[in-house]
Amino acid sequence: MGWPGGPGPAQNRAMEPVTLTSERLLLRPLGPQDIDAVHEGAQDPAVQRWTTIPSPYARSDAETFAGEIAPQAWKSGTEYSFAVLPRDGGPLLAVTGVMARGSGTAEIGFWAVAEHRGRGYVTEAVVRLARWAFTEAGIDRLEWRAEVGNTGSRAVAERAGFTLEGTLRAGSVNKGTRRDTWIGALLPSDLGLPSVLPHLPARD
Repeated sequence: MGWPGGPGPAQNRAMEPVTLTSERLLLRPLGPQDIDAVHEGAQDPAVQRWTTIPSPYARSDAETFAGEIAPQAWKSGTEYSFAVLPRDGGPLLAVTGVMARGSGTAEIGFWAVAEHRGRGYVTEAVVRLARWAFTEAGIDRLEWRAEVGNTGSRAVAERAGFTLEGTLRAGSVNKGTRRDTWIGALLPSDLGLPSVLPHLPARD
């Protein structure tokens, strides 16, 4: 995941902020009300190690991301970031969002608050966000990328239905160093949804 900042959704489609729900979760647009929770959650060494957020992560970083970048990105259609919360109310569980790669392709990113891991919240949020991306945001291919060794992120992606497609050598940059990167993808058909454009699979 490449927050804060990063490229935006596939068509740079400005959209009205939306709130999504799943069985246990509420996903609402990330905003200034999340500054303190984002700052606290991002102190986790694992979040700083495996994502491209600044390290150390200052409160000013959370103010910039949750208070400025995330709300403005919704207005410009450059990135859709969500706070993941319990559906019936409660603390921040995770942060997730989609960012563009062009030609109807977007990348999903996510990180979980440490004390709420291991309960399937992020997988549930990723599946819900993917359905929204495919049906409302004009996305035809949703990519997941993680540095090789980030087994927690990989487990979430695989449980959400992503197909691991390989390893990109030096495929990402994190804190000034190129890192080998796993890549996987989820297609609308994987969730029983139609595509914007037809898919012609290659023959073996």
